[in-house]
Amino acid sequence: MPDDDFGYTAWGRDWVRLAQPLRQTLPNPALPRARKLARLGGVQLTIDGRTLRGAVQRGRTTLVTSIEVAPMARETITGITGQLCGARPILTDEVHRVVTEAGHPPAPVLAGVDCSCSDDTGRCVHVLAVFYEMARRVDDDPRIALEVQEFFHASSEHTRVPAAAAPQRWIALTALDPAGYFTVSE
Repeated sequence: MPDDDFGYTAWGRDWVRLAQPLRQTLPNPALPRARKLARLGGVQLTIDGRTLRGAVQRGRTTLVTSIEVAPMARETITGITGQLCGARPILTDEVHRVVTEAGHPPAPVLAGVDCSCSDDTGRCVHVLAVFYEMARRVDDDPRIALEVQEFFHASSEHTRVPAAAAPQRWIALTALDPAGYFTVSE
């Protein structure tokens, strides 16, 4: 049975795939516990640049998890930038699909994983719970998936998001000049 709490967008599914890789052939008994921890608010997640820090409350114990995400590849940044338009572009599943089909998936790549528990595999229940919490946050706002991979930092240095690549369905209120918009003709 699918778990609709995590990964209901393509952007969030990338984080669920870190917990549930497709190459895994045996069931992982830690996954239901990790999903329960994330679902019940047992993960306090902070994002600092490319580092995720999770304080995972399990019973009376709080364990600290640190996950470092690698910066996004230049080709992937270029591919995503080519699909975006407007002052605050919308990251849809279609954008994700097009970039992935072009051979530049925006899925996160981990640079390092550490947990204060005794499990040294990097796939303990605490790390998995942080992956699920991150998937939930990314489902709510896909820009987080790009921010943690330094997409906006790198794209602002080297490329600009084309504003006229596709028609916009709306305009941000901050883009309007009230003096020019609300004029009275005499």
